Amino acid sequence: MTKAPVNKIIPFSTVDGPGSRTSVFLQGCNLACGYCHNPETQRLCNSCGACVSKCPAGALSLRDNRVFWDNANCVSCDTCIAVCPNRASPKVREMDARQVMAEVEKNIPFIRGVTVSGGECSLYPQFLTEFFTLARPRGLSCLLDSNGTVSFSAFPELMKLCDGVMLDVKAWSAQTFQSLTGGDNAVVKENLRHLSAIGKLEEVRIVCLDEKVDAEAAIRGIAQTLGSESPGARLVLISFRPFGVKGDFSSLLSPSSQRMRELRELAAAAGFRRIIVK
Repeated sequence: MTKAPVNKIIPFSTVDGPGSRTSVFLQGCNLACGYCHNPETQRLCNSCGACVSKCPAGALSLRDNRVFWDNANCVSCDTCIAVCPNRASPKVREMDARQVMAEVEKNIPFIRGVTVSGGECSLYPQFLTEFFTLARPRGLSCLLDSNGTVSFSAFPELMKLCDGVMLDVKAWSAQTFQSLTGGDNAVVKENLRHLSAIGKLEEVRIVCLDEKVDAEAAIRGIAQTLGSESPGARLVLISFRPFGVKGDFSSLLSPSSQRMRELRELAAAAGFRRIIVK
């Protein structure tokens, strides 16, 4: 089976989709968002070794010029993540779908489903297809949490198995998106239309941060794209918070409560009826 780099598996989560779910975070991302709250998932470890001498538990070592992580000795202090110059983590496991499913099965029947996030999960479509093929017969719903930069229309088999995608629309204008993430959002808009058309749009998310994110334009653009489907779409407006953020964005302030109310009112006026503010 196809293997994927797994950053971590959270046995029980109530913030990654409906009900209690097991969340699987894959390593590696094709964007570099300024406000990323888990930047240690962006890149794969290049075994530079900067973390080895800093580990207080001695859980890291260099073997044949590669960093080796000893899970048994790890105390989960995340010092390695803090000192990593590469926005990576040495605590990543290459796992196939059966191995991940074995971890998930420990949580049944206490979960409603599984959610795969990242990093960016859509970089590993074959792994996702194999994993969801194992999860669905066990009565688990299958969701993806994605930045939407990989075209889901190219993977119809995965879409048949997937119950829905939580789509992160980071910015609406191409210029703002590029400034924020270093990428292009043309495919994000294509995915917004496609997922809505096939009934797989679980929710749309916007992280709100004045002067960095064109949230108002995003709300209007999403509403226009979804058209008559807007009232039924779940729109989540997330207030930026600096926790876990590295770089210039770490010193920025969260939007005020008044600003978030204004954005909610704008969304309602644009036709959304299912609006969540976080």
